[in-house]
Amino acid sequence: MKKTVCFLIIITLFISCKQVSKQKENPETPSAASIEAPITTSLYEDLEGNPISLSDYKGKKILLNFWATWCKPCLAEMPSLLKSQTILEKENFVFLLVSDQLVKKISNFKEKNDYNFNYIRTTAALSQLNIYALPTTFIYNEQGEKVDEITGAVEWDSDPIITKLKSIQ
Repeated sequence: MKKTVCFLIIITLFISCKQVSKQKENPETPSAASIEAPITTSLYEDLEGNPISLSDYKGKKILLNFWATWCKPCLAEMPSLLKSQTILEKENFVFLLVSDQLVKKISNFKEKNDYNFNYIRTTAALSQLNIYALPTTFIYNEQGEKVDEITGAVEWDSDPIITKLKSIQ
C-alpha cells in the first residue's frame, strides 16, 4: 500500500513539473499579467483604500516589488532595497512595495520597521498577476512598459543592479 501511494505521489509530481515547464517554453503566449494587468488598470490601492493606477506614475521608472510580512527573503532584501531607493532617487524612480495582505498587517509592519517605502496593496490575486513566488519585482520604464521581471531576493544596492536600473530606457 505504501509503495502504491509513493508511486502515485511521484507520478503526480512528475506530471505537475512537466506541465509547468511546458508553459514556460512557449514565449509566443502572452502572459496573464499582460492580458489582465495592463499598466492602465487600477489593481492597487494605498493603505487608506484609495485606488492607485500605475499609469499615475507614467513618466517615472517604477520598481514594483511584491512582498509579504511572512516572507523571509522579502524581509532580507529590504535594507538593500532601501539603499537602492536612495541611490536612484535622482534617476526618476519610484519604488512601490506591494502586498496582498490586509491593510492592518501591512500598517503594523510599517509601524514596527524603519523602512521609508511607499507601501500599497494589490486588489488582485497574485496569481492573476502571474506571480507565483515572493519576492517578485516588476520594473517599468518611463513610458509605462514592463521591461524586466525579477523573481527572488536581490542585493538591490549592488553595482550590477544599480547599473542595470540606471540603464532602463
